[in-house]
Amino acid sequence: MNSRIEKLQTWMKDQNIEAAFINSKENVFYLSTFLTDPHERLMGLFLFKEAEPLFVLPAMEKGQLKSAGWEHEIIGYADHENPWDLINKAIRKRDTGKAEKVALEKEVLSYSRSEAFLSLFPGAEVINAEDRLNELRVVKDEREIEIIRRAAEMADFGVQTGVDALREGITEMEVLAKIEYELKKKGIREMSFSTMVLFGEKSGEPHGNPGNRALKPGDFVLFDLGVVLDGYCSDITRTVAFKSVSDKQKEIYETVLKAEKASLEASKPGNRIGDLDSTARQIISDAGYGDYFPHRIGHGMGINVHEFPSMSHLNDGILKEGMVYTIEPGIYLPDIGGVRIEDDVLVTENGYETLTKFPKELQIIE
Repeated sequence: MNSRIEKLQTWMKDQNIEAAFINSKENVFYLSTFLTDPHERLMGLFLFKEAEPLFVLPAMEKGQLKSAGWEHEIIGYADHENPWDLINKAIRKRDTGKAEKVALEKEVLSYSRSEAFLSLFPGAEVINAEDRLNELRVVKDEREIEIIRRAAEMADFGVQTGVDALREGITEMEVLAKIEYELKKKGIREMSFSTMVLFGEKSGEPHGNPGNRALKPGDFVLFDLGVVLDGYCSDITRTVAFKSVSDKQKEIYETVLKAEKASLEASKPGNRIGDLDSTARQIISDAGYGDYFPHRIGHGMGINVHEFPSMSHLNDGILKEGMVYTIEPGIYLPDIGGVRIEDDVLVTENGYETLTKFPKELQIIE
């Protein structure tokens, strides 16, 4: 049995949790190395305090699960079958007895599936499995770090591709299409999220939607993109200027860059997570732009592009070696545009490493 499942089972024994149902594709992947999207069909992993694990999924995917290395019982069901009837029979064979506690993912499991699972263990107290899984996933192992490192390299390539495509009159969507086309040629099938390419005043929308806005001299160009590689994500933001830049644009760019660098320097084991946000926020506020920095400094990253922990100033958690997260301060001015600079950061033994390497000094693209 793999060590990740063993760690979760150890927690279950310590907490006297008889059974756990893990349903999200991300946590299933973390525990089993099997990555799939079952769409509306039921797919999940059943763990027990003492008994053998059980995997349930559509029958047509059984072969892929075995190829991923799963060596325990599999329930593969056809579309005309009720998988919960099969699950019930398999659990009864395990003779788990009266369950005082069971665990599930409270944030992601649907109400109807929660009812179905809990009906197998009447009267049991429900524990949130996500809290423990977040603790396990937050520190990456060497293999995970290597994959994320390569995903970050692909993100750097994506930004460079976008910069190289800039010319007067080109639209946001044309640049976006070029970025994703070139990444697919390198084998990237999926982006971490909807790619953003925003010109001019639209760069002042933190989560703006690319469209047919044409590029003009004096525009800021904001790129925000990431890829999924072998089940892990990257996420980068860079902002460049096209042809020329005003004094106001320079001012907000240099303020964001200063804030980002200061937050990175605070990225050390043992430091409080919330201080990374506070450090950057103070710099931006002192420059007079505090009202134009509306979001947290960053977020955890790994199998999900946004995962535990939230890098908010309210977070009293402590940085640990092996954590991966983003640092992404921004200033967004209506009608002028915005600047965001984002890196993927790995906490090392004595400090940090930025996994995204694309240059951060202000570039004016001719």
